[in-house]
Amino acid sequence: MRLSGMVCVAVVGALVTVSPSPANADPLSGAPGLGDPYYPLDGNGGYDARHYDVTLDYDPPSRQLTATTRIDATATQPLRLFNLDFNGPDVRMVSVNNLPAAFDRNGEHELTVTPLLPLLPGLPFTVTVDYAGPAGDVVGEGWTAAASGGAFVAGEPHSAATWYPLNDTPLDKATFALHATVPAEWEVVSNGVRTQNAVTGAERTVTWESHQPVLGYLTTVAIDRFTYLEQRRANGTPLLSAFAPDAEGSRETEQRLPEILDFIESLYGPYPFEAAGGIYVDTDLEFSLETQTRPIYAPWTDLQTVVHEIAHQWWGDSVSVRQWSDICLNECFASYTADYLWPERMEGADVDADYRETIQKYRDRQSFWDIPLENPGVGNEFTSVYYRGPLFLHALRKQLGDDVFFAAVREFNVAHAYGNASMPEFRTFMQSKSASDLTGFFDAWLNQQAVPPEEYLFPGALRG
Repeated sequence: MRLSGMVCVAVVGALVTVSPSPANADPLSGAPGLGDPYYPLDGNGGYDARHYDVTLDYDPPSRQLTATTRIDATATQPLRLFNLDFNGPDVRMVSVNNLPAAFDRNGEHELTVTPLLPLLPGLPFTVTVDYAGPAGDVVGEGWTAAASGGAFVAGEPHSAATWYPLNDTPLDKATFALHATVPAEWEVVSNGVRTQNAVTGAERTVTWESHQPVLGYLTTVAIDRFTYLEQRRANGTPLLSAFAPDAEGSRETEQRLPEILDFIESLYGPYPFEAAGGIYVDTDLEFSLETQTRPIYAPWTDLQTVVHEIAHQWWGDSVSVRQWSDICLNECFASYTADYLWPERMEGADVDADYRETIQKYRDRQSFWDIPLENPGVGNEFTSVYYRGPLFLHALRKQLGDDVFFAAVREFNVAHAYGNASMPEFRTFMQSKSASDLTGFFDAWLNQQAVPPEEYLFPGALRG
């Protein structure tokens, strides 16, 4: 995610932690949450989602959404009942393994399902949820009405549950397919590869498939009168980008996508997905978001923003956080790539000088250091990681030296591809590549709420 009007100003706030919810007293019930320290009721226990298949019909004039989601999963314990995360339109029917199931909506986003027959551990099962009603419209938090009359989905960390039921946790990635039917004059864009785009009479039906696993907030659908830019990388990877009616001005920037992919691939290893592109909306949006393979771009998007969101395909999409307290893994790397590495390698900028200038400007401003990079606290996830994260990674690079730093971050990313990682794991891995003790360095940069000591602020070549 990249915010509009990004400036180096801290949001003052105390570190907030939330204790995990207690284990469910019923051993045959999947937990309604997985105890993330920031969002303890996100995700659900008792099963592993493997694939989501969403079939929807959307009528832009009435904003009526009619949909069916099929979830293929495997039980990890005996289940008499289990939960899905969903706060979308009214649920009409639920079935489990093609048998009718009882259901109840409760809490902020829980859909509790009671199968006709209990589920056995280790066995696959299928859940089908039918729902319909007016689509929501909270800009930046999920399903959003577009200025043109269409719609798109964007929001972090919660957006998927506004339009389909799922196990909404970073810990449970799954493959994803979307089948959407809209009036023929509208287009539909989503993640992955488009495998169908057929007009029959007055209707258009489009299918998109993501064959690599994806997190909920990284899935999207966008419905608009799009025009397209089709490109292809030298290795054959298809690049399809879409532009809403008033977003055509971004076409020139998006034409540099092959160059951007090549650059970031040289840093972190092979591009992890089978397709790429972008979705340029013309609705006022305060952020752009790294939706997998095809980011959602707000109207203010510039080249730096595109580099940031494409870097997320490695950091955030392929390698995802274990908990939301690990957010620096996503945003620190995306910001460093866009704000330091691209200007340095592609534009000849003196980023060491930029680093020193930034430190000089903010070292005595306590608010700049108030929110720690590791475990910033619920509500502060998207603050210091943007403006102090690049400084941390540049200092770490100078502490280790270029050869060690770039080889190590590439190795770490490739080793965790399509999975999850945490900041403690990153710290341990980087320490394994250093002959010197990095404990004080990491503590000063990641955990403290004060400017780091001089030795950690200006390591290596930065002392000059």
